[in-house]
Amino acid sequence: MTNVYSLDGLLVFGLLLVCTCAYLRKVPRLRTWLLSERRGIWGVCYKAAVIGTRLHVAVSVSCLLMAFYVLVGK
Repeated sequence: MTNVYSLDGLLVFGLLLVCTCAYLRKVPRLRTWLLSERRGIWGVCYKAAVIGTRLHVAVSVSCLLMAFYVLVGK
């Protein structure tokens, strides 16, 4: 079990945030509702979605590596 206060827990949380926001950016209704604001907490979601769509190869590879680490390495 990973906790949020360890480095690997923070990495898992960050990767899940980026992947979720990138997915929500692809849904048209949610894109206008959630990701139209660029300030505050919705701005963090917007920036995570931009990172997830621009660096989709690196994000997907890091998700696979983190999943392997969590399942096998721990």
